[in-house]
Amino acid sequence: AMAKPRLPYLDVLASVLDAVDVPVWAYQVSGEYAMIAAAAAQGWIDGRGATMEALLAIRRAGAGAILTYAAIEAAGWLRRDLE
Repeated sequence: AMAKPRLPYLDVLASVLDAVDVPVWAYQVSGEYAMIAAAAAQGWIDGRGATMEALLAIRRAGAGAILTYAAIEAAGWLRRDLE
């Protein structure tokens, strides 16, 4: 099952997980990604920190996988952190 958008509905994601017996993935919609990217481009927030916090929140709500426009960036950050 795929659930979207995620950030405003983390409680719904957790409820879906309780109701089904299949893996539940989450889609971080383009607006959520764009909101973080735009604020980071203006220097208002730490883009990496905000992106990883959003993805962590989705994961902590129970998503088995996350589809996001930040996938390549996040994978690179995680890879560098592990080196």
